[in-house]
Amino acid sequence: MKHEEAFYIGYVTKTRGLKGEVQVFFEFDEYEELEFDVVFADMNGKLVPYFVASAKLQANKTGYFNFDDADHIDKVQPLLKKKLYLPLSKMPEREEGEFFYTDFKGYLAIDETLGELGEILEVNEYPQQFLATVMYKETEILFPLNEDFIVEYDKDEKILTVDLPEGLLDVYLEK
Repeated sequence: MKHEEAFYIGYVTKTRGLKGEVQVFFEFDEYEELEFDVVFADMNGKLVPYFVASAKLQANKTGYFNFDDADHIDKVQPLLKKKLYLPLSKMPEREEGEFFYTDFKGYLAIDETLGELGEILEVNEYPQQFLATVMYKETEILFPLNEDFIVEYDKDEKILTVDLPEGLLDVYLEK
């Protein structure tokens, strides 16, 4: 499976006990709607399947997983801090018109003052906000995705127009 055939759901935070159980932190909002028969771990850029023996979901965006053929802590140690993915076919259906900040991945970001910033390479959710990652002038920059900065977006053209605060990008560009 390739990355473009999958969607990111979260990452393994730690092991639990000695029998190969791991804790997963979900960054996918509707994690309780997902089916977990197999998850794919990003191991050095390749998606490796792990067949789920059991999954216990918690209310705090975490879950505890056991995998087939991983009955000891040593067998799941390589999974620590690895990103987990599911096939696109397992993505929950959305309501008509439903749109998430994470959908901006792959959009061209344009600032009203600075012009074209570049393609949004990643959208990460942090406790207080979503941040977009863009390569601008050969430098990786992050900017918040929220209603205050988003002017408009075009789903057909995949263009996001933003009005970033003056000086925000200077933090990244000054060396």
